[in-house]
Amino acid sequence: MDQQDLIAKLLRIEALHAGATTPGERVAAENARQRILDRLGQFQREDPAVEMRFSLPDPWTRKLFLALARRYGLKPYRLPRQRYQTVMLRVPKTFLDGTLWPEFLALSAELVTYLGEVTDRIIREGLHGDSSEAPERPEIS
Repeated sequence: MDQQDLIAKLLRIEALHAGATTPGERVAAENARQRILDRLGQFQREDPAVEMRFSLPDPWTRKLFLALARRYGLKPYRLPRQRYQTVMLRVPKTFLDGTLWPEFLALSAELVTYLGEVTDRIIREGLHGDSSEAPERPEIS
């Protein structure tokens, strides 16, 4: 998978979470953000926003979560003395549970897969052909 494939896949995931009827539909991908914003507006009228705390220790998933929240007009923040990995967000619970979090999980899975493939390729081509994990050995008494 290359960068263009990843971007196309992320757009398809967003279209899916926005309620697109046909996968891969270009218009659906372009209008997905607006449909989700409309849904968020509806949730904000029906369900008051609650303050949520997220712990995202991996910088890549944290950046993804921040970008996704900002894309929908939400304003992530941290409180004084909170760790860098902590992200606070005021969001309607129904929007979080039904749209934002499932979309984040799907996008995050794709991003982690892509980053893993790129890392393995770079290690394999630049350092050593074997980029696998260390095997488990029985303890010697």
